Amino acid sequence: MDRIKEIVKIAYAALDEKMAEEITVIDISKVSTIADYFMIANGRNSNQVQAIVDEVTEKLGRAGFNYRQIEGYNEAKWVLLDYQDVVIHIFASDDRRFYDLERIWRDGALVDMESL
Repeated sequence: MDRIKEIVKIAYAALDEKMAEEITVIDISKVSTIADYFMIANGRNSNQVQAIVDEVTEKLGRAGFNYRQIEGYNEAKWVLLDYQDVVIHIFASDDRRFYDLERIWRDGALVDMESL
């Protein structure tokens, strides 16, 4: 399995395990040079957002994938995990609706995790 897809699969499982809501994966490789994939999810409150972030970073770290940067952890409204080719956005529910990354990146392709 290629490295990028492995990151996406491990992160998706970690998001699901911590009951992140509305997990969305967008392939942006054809529309941007920022990354190949954006993963977007949300938690119900700041404690859950931080727990989700902790789970994702722990699971990916155990698999040998370390993030380049984390932004927004303390505020837990919009946390960005930068894994270079995969950027994971974990929002509080209201902030996710406000920023609406799915609309901004609508030119990317939604990913069906079963076919990844």
